[in-house]
Amino acid sequence: MHPGAVPPAAAFAPRPVFARVYGRLAAVGERHGLAEVRAGLLAGTAGRVLEVGAGSGANFAHYPPAVGSVLAVEPEPHLRRLAQRAAARAPVPVGVVDAVAEALPVADGAVDTVVVTLVLCSVADQQRALRELHRVLRPGGRLVFWEHVRAERPPLTTVQDLLDRTVWPLVGGGCHLGRDTAAGIAAAGFTLESVERHRMPDTRVPLPMAPHIAGTARRA
Repeated sequence: MHPGAVPPAAAFAPRPVFARVYGRLAAVGERHGLAEVRAGLLAGTAGRVLEVGAGSGANFAHYPPAVGSVLAVEPEPHLRRLAQRAAARAPVPVGVVDAVAEALPVADGAVDTVVVTLVLCSVADQQRALRELHRVLRPGGRLVFWEHVRAERPPLTTVQDLLDRTVWPLVGGGCHLGRDTAAGIAAAGFTLESVERHRMPDTRVPLPMAPHIAGTARRA
């Protein structure tokens, strides 16, 4: 573990009910279009990959042959067990470990690519987590992200803020809808290469959890 890091047990409280619901929802989502989203997002990954917040391991099937190995971090026990099963079926070598984003058990500059998908909304300290991602990437290394984020304007931002202050983190496994994650990535020392905004689901009346961004950034 990186010197000064917080041990996982001290930084993460298991969420067994959320984990079981999320694991089922992730499987359903894969059959209804999310598999294609993940495949497109991960198509350019290569080398030594660190995936932070692996969840049930839904990304593992989509890593291309250019990936030499994947170290996947997942602190929630039930989701980690699901991820370990998914790792056994993955087309590239995948190891799954217990750790949190704010204290990664990886040496400085040790990986070529870091992957985060639907994770940075729920980490306890987003800026600390992003500094860790920056630390473990080699200079010029690539951050690949897909996150749901703060809307661009009211009234949706107002609804997001209200939910974040009340029920959403409780029912969403610590998720916060109103985080400006693109700005957070830039503030952590990354150079944004591409950022695409889209809504998932794309309903007639925008939902507070629908704004998403996907893209890449580099460690300068």
